[in-house]
Amino acid sequence: MELPTEMMVEKPDNFKHVPLQSEPAAQHRIVESADLFRGTNEIMIRHDGLVYRLKITRQGKLILNK
Repeated sequence: MELPTEMMVEKPDNFKHVPLQSEPAAQHRIVESADLFRGTNEIMIRHDGLVYRLKITRQGKLILNK
């Protein structure tokens, strides 16, 4: 599996490609979505004191909302 070399960063009114930090792929942890969702289509994630909702859409995409 090839890891992405850049990510999308949201800026006001546009998006910009920013290079990812160059770290060996072995240092990246990959988690299967099935292990996170365990048969459901929505989970709650607490991060930095806030709760986010991660949802699998009908088209199989992931949506993260605050």
